[in-house]
Amino acid sequence: MQTFAISREKYLPQLAAKRIFGLIRSEMDLVEAEFERQAKSNIQVINYLGDYIRSSGGKRVRPALLILSNYAVGGKGSEENVVRLATVMEMLHTATLVHDDIIDNASVRRSQSSVNARFGNQTAVLMGDWLYMSAFETSLHERSLEILDILTRLTRKMTEGELIQLTMLGRLDITEDAYFDILKRKTAYLFSACCEIGGLLGGISLEQQTALREYGMNLGIAFQLADDALDLTGDESVLGKAAGADLIEGKLTLPLILLMQKDPRVRELLAQIIRDGAYNNDSQGVIAEKLNSFEIITKVRSLAYDFAEKARKNLDVLPKTEYRSALEVIPEYVIERSK
Repeated sequence: MQTFAISREKYLPQLAAKRIFGLIRSEMDLVEAEFERQAKSNIQVINYLGDYIRSSGGKRVRPALLILSNYAVGGKGSEENVVRLATVMEMLHTATLVHDDIIDNASVRRSQSSVNARFGNQTAVLMGDWLYMSAFETSLHERSLEILDILTRLTRKMTEGELIQLTMLGRLDITEDAYFDILKRKTAYLFSACCEIGGLLGGISLEQQTALREYGMNLGIAFQLADDALDLTGDESVLGKAAGADLIEGKLTLPLILLMQKDPRVRELLAQIIRDGAYNNDSQGVIAEKLNSFEIITKVRSLAYDFAEKARKNLDVLPKTEYRSALEVIPEYVIERSK
């Protein structure tokens, strides 16, 4: 049996991704084909927009989690309903990105012009709505009230997260509790739903269902913590978007919340960056130096690893297979990735 034991010292995200996705390459190809099919319409403009959105690619972590979770409990991830629901999760994720970019007035997504920047806000809003509705229409084929309940609860949480975040834009008094509440709603609940639904399609016990739900939640938190650190330290050409994009948009993430606790004087600089909507080389240098001097990024990444370890422990109730091993490696992969 193939194993995925990779020591942290020798850990390479590219190698991990190749091994994880290599396990389910044929299933992921089916998801890509299903996404293309679901994004088709007899309305020409929808076809064009759907092709444009899909062409930007993405890591496809969420459908991979659903398929791996299904296999990890003894299911058959290549079955039609599993591929269909994995596609639904990617469509929901894509719809949230389209809408988020409108709200954030973002011009770039995955190294290409965002839908709103390329086609305008009105078109982007309607395309995001279309993706949402298509995802739910597709999910109805499963005829599962439990899965529909998870999906409706998920979309409500994500919408609430966006609304809460809007009320906090530009505010420098956001607490750690408020930050984590938004993080869970906007990111972690989707990871959690992917894992739980994948398990449900494989026919799991209540104990395993709870474990996969919690695994996804802890993984999602680790993912976003790493993402927030990357937003301030990553290379724009690798990130596929502007560095410091969250700060420019008035969103205070955990690294900056912790930095203000250590050095309250930095508040004025952050306020100026938000007012000006510019994160230039000078301000980047000052922020980077302060983050480094207080070891903030190290602390945030350490916290991400804490949640990654919690996620791995959640999997103890699952049988030891190569698919569980893949799920055990994913937390490290999402933290060590460069984009």
